Amino acid sequence: MESNNKEVKKKKHYIFTDKKNPPRAIMSTVLGVISIAAIVIVIVLTFQADGVAKRQYGTSVLLALIFSMVGVVLGVLSKMEKEMFYFFSYLGIVLNLLAIGAISFILYAGAYGL
Repeated sequence: MESNNKEVKKKKHYIFTDKKNPPRAIMSTVLGVISIAAIVIVIVLTFQADGVAKRQYGTSVLLALIFSMVGVVLGVLSKMEKEMFYFFSYLGIVLNLLAIGAISFILYAGAYGL
């Protein structure tokens, strides 16, 4: 019984660090979220219009592609910084690569009629 009380009363250890989230990584993540949101909205609107995509939808997806490319570059640059947290760097890179992959699939499906 006494050994259980010792386990409960363990001291908490705090780790203090100077690490921060790089602003480039946060911007990369934001660009990835914007790109994926734009792609999802365009897909939903196109399905609601029975597959007829307006010219504005193509422009939105083109801007999402540009945002995604910039987001990948920012994510990689933020990953190369020393003594930083890398969660948002990885998250931004993954989100932007997913957006680029989705756009690539849409273009492939449109060209080869999937």
